[in-house]
Amino acid sequence: MRIRSLGVIDDAVVELSPGFTAVTGETGAGKTMVVTSLGLLLGGRADAALVRIGAKNAVVEGRIAMREDAPAVARAEEAGAELDEGALLISRTVSAEGRSRAHLGGRSVPVGVLAELADELVAVHGQTDQQGLLKLSRQRQALDRYAGDAVAVPLATYTEAYRRLRTVSAELEEITTRARERVQEADMLRFGLDEIAAVEPRAGEDVELAEEAERLGHAEALASAATAAHAALAGNPEDPEGVDAATLVAGAHRAVETVRSHDPALAGLADRIGEIGILLGDVAGELAGYADDLDSDPLRLAAVEERRAALTALTRKYGEDVGAVLTWAEQSAARLTELDGDDERIEELTAERDTLRGELGGLAQALTDARTDAAERFAAAVTAELASLAMPHARVSFAIRQTEDPDGVEVGGRTVAYGPSGVDEVELLLAPHPGAPARPIAKGASGGELSRVMLAVEVVFAGTDPVPTYLFDEVDAGVGGKAAVEIGRRLARLAQTAQVVVVTHLPQVAAFADRQLLVEKTNDGSVTRSGVKVLEGEERVRELSRMLAGQEDSETARAHAEELLATARADG
Repeated sequence: MRIRSLGVIDDAVVELSPGFTAVTGETGAGKTMVVTSLGLLLGGRADAALVRIGAKNAVVEGRIAMREDAPAVARAEEAGAELDEGALLISRTVSAEGRSRAHLGGRSVPVGVLAELADELVAVHGQTDQQGLLKLSRQRQALDRYAGDAVAVPLATYTEAYRRLRTVSAELEEITTRARERVQEADMLRFGLDEIAAVEPRAGEDVELAEEAERLGHAEALASAATAAHAALAGNPEDPEGVDAATLVAGAHRAVETVRSHDPALAGLADRIGEIGILLGDVAGELAGYADDLDSDPLRLAAVEERRAALTALTRKYGEDVGAVLTWAEQSAARLTELDGDDERIEELTAERDTLRGELGGLAQALTDARTDAAERFAAAVTAELASLAMPHARVSFAIRQTEDPDGVEVGGRTVAYGPSGVDEVELLLAPHPGAPARPIAKGASGGELSRVMLAVEVVFAGTDPVPTYLFDEVDAGVGGKAAVEIGRRLARLAQTAQVVVVTHLPQVAAFADRQLLVEKTNDGSVTRSGVKVLEGEERVRELSRMLAGQEDSETARAHAEELLATARADG
């Protein structure tokens, strides 16, 4: 990795061994920045506070050797990345404003893509992970991870049934809790539909009645106008001397008819005058019929107005016109059918919920059985690892239990609480020596014991769910003496099958490393390119002496350091 302007690091290159690399240095020298850098390359959260004061941005670049058939390679290629001579190049830039950019194999990618690769590439563990292991949920997840498909397959089936049960239960609760509101809504709809049914409106009826009311209200004026128009067109029998339009047109027709043969143009005009006479006759006849048929019955007018009032009462409540009222009635009838079907729906949902509860209980039992079986093997494997970490008499076990809950599911004749991961509460127990009761590690393990338990768990995982690289950030806190030597020895063995990077303050651990990196500051408080260097020979002895006694030149410390290195080489 190359690290620039990150924390106390100005510009440094970190070359990691394919096997076991130990990163050491004085407190505050910037060792943790190595971990932070790797975290950024693997999609960790960007923080403007990481950028060195005075710099515009921090940059971390890494080169990771990859097998071509590794799953991470396929995901990287999906993102458009390309391998560079069998290696994947990753870079991450964090600006002083907190903005972040990521590049993978020469392509700009979302940071989330780096995070997706992380699970396939590196397992990072630090003191925060130790605290995380104290949580029951993390202990259950660790057990499930160890169990693999034996738990993953029934858990997937259980989770699907659990989600369906949640959906059914939510719908059932929504229907039952809103029952009163639904009854009120149904009553309102029923009242409206009954009111509309009593009136029996027809589509367009309101327009027809408005026209009829207008006609009946002005019947006398309409009849008088029609009669006068008829007299003007066809004559008035009471005034035989009067001149009407029909008579005048007939005279005009006769005048031109007698001479039409002398000029085709006049003949055409004669025909048009004849057509006018015919049209006048038709209109006059219709005016006479209109006047005769016009109804001026006040009783009919009263009936029309009464009907219009009934329709207006509906349009005030249910729509702007009769058409809208009929639409409301159609929609309301459908909604009422839905509401009236709630009782049946409640019965259906209740039956489905009860069935799902029964199924969930069976699936939960299968999940508990799988976890119980895996817990025995997992505990035995971790216990065996603890024996090689200077805890030969320690015993690890798992407590798998359930909590009684009257609203839960039935498992093994008991009604217990359930959740998205089953009904089990999984707790990791530790008996540090013979005769000691097995107690939860949150209560019964010291800092050093917890460090070794976590390391043992990780080593077990390495055998069942391996990743290419393991990074441990001072997980040896609280450990010393023989236990520290055993941790170094075990990390060295793990490094035979994976790359191991350890940030440590323990010389007993650092001595077992294939490569030891020293992080040191310059006088101005920064770490430059030369500030991260590989220690060999005399330099490594001096650093181990400093770690042992705080004095590089102490003969006793030097002798002890050389002895540690000799022990480590003998083990190798």
